[in-house]
Amino acid sequence: MHISHSSEDDNLKRLLSFSVEILREKCGAFDVEKNVRAKELVFERTRYLYNDAVEYFEDNFLSEITSLGLSIALKEGDSDAAV
Repeated sequence: MHISHSSEDDNLKRLLSFSVEILREKCGAFDVEKNVRAKELVFERTRYLYNDAVEYFEDNFLSEITSLGLSIALKEGDSDAAV
C-alpha cells in the first residue's frame, strides 16, 4: 500500500489492530514487534483487508499461518517443559 498522505492513518491503525487480533486468535499470542513472521502476516492481511479481498488471505497464506502457529506452539511447549 503506497499511501503518501496521513488522512487514512486512523483507518489503517484500525485495520492493523483487526489483523493482529485475528492472527492471535488463529496462531496464539505473539509480540508483533519481535516476531518478524507475525509482523509480515499482519501487514499482508491488512493489505488484503484494505483492498476488500480479505476472503483470499487465508487460502493464499495458509502455509505461513500454519508455520507461525506451530512455531508459537513449540515455543510455548519449550517454556512449559522448563517449569
